[in-house]
Amino acid sequence: MTDTPTPVPHEKARILAEALPNMRRHSGETFVVKYGGHALSGSAEADGLAKFASDIVLLRQVGINPIVVHGGGPQIGATLKRLDIETRFVDGLRVTDGAAMQVVEMVLRGLINSEIVAAINQAGGNALGLSGVDANLIRVEKLLHKGQDIGFVGQPRHVRGAVLKELTAAHFIPVIAPLGVDAVGTVYNINADTVAGAVAGAIDARRLLLLTDVPGVLDAGKTLIPQMTDAEARALIQDGTISGGMIPKVQTCLDAVASGVGGAVILDGRVDHALLLELFTEGGAGTLIGGGARP
Repeated sequence: MTDTPTPVPHEKARILAEALPNMRRHSGETFVVKYGGHALSGSAEADGLAKFASDIVLLRQVGINPIVVHGGGPQIGATLKRLDIETRFVDGLRVTDGAAMQVVEMVLRGLINSEIVAAINQAGGNALGLSGVDANLIRVEKLLHKGQDIGFVGQPRHVRGAVLKELTAAHFIPVIAPLGVDAVGTVYNINADTVAGAVAGAIDARRLLLLTDVPGVLDAGKTLIPQMTDAEARALIQDGTISGGMIPKVQTCLDAVASGVGGAVILDGRVDHALLLELFTEGGAGTLIGGGARP
């Protein structure tokens, strides 16, 4: 990441004048932010985590209720390799047997969750780490992919939104590891985007924000699409403009909006202060699906 030039005084004033009305408009609303595991590897990414944490704290300080859901795929893969446990994927989904599931829990709950919580608290926040297992926050059922058993991989069926609302009302910033539990207490790994969408729907969030490693959704000419309706997004999936790994992300956004979320945004988490640019500037910083006009 490259540092941006320091703005001159009149430019600072313009930025503040643009941001302050949006801060007031969003005050009291809840935003669910998915933070990818790729952002937690290496020194440059550590700096990125510190900036992300400060942005989350700023959201809370201006009256917004942020909830963070994190991933951890790269760290899980690296740990499995280090322990000489075979990793296999089916259509991008990690096949998770018993041995792999132990590593998944260890990395997500014991490493990544605590790192994010510590960073937010160091930045002046009041973060609380938990997973979908805690208080039966996320109840799941086993996911069969195209009829195939891929191990301890789950699909959310119910999120206890009232628990999260109580935590945010008490001024906590929940940081959620993407794990869930079934009716008999078995723990499952869940795709983090899917968890973020399910959480956002359960609490009627104003926005779902998926931080990724691309600018957002691109058109056929590789130009960023600032905003799409539900119908436009589905049409771009149908004609192949939206393809590969972007399809499940867009589908998560569509599902969230259909469940009552005010709008969903796919944006580039590698850009410094991408959250602030998206929420507090008129043009935003990614692709907004649904949600009417920005902001």
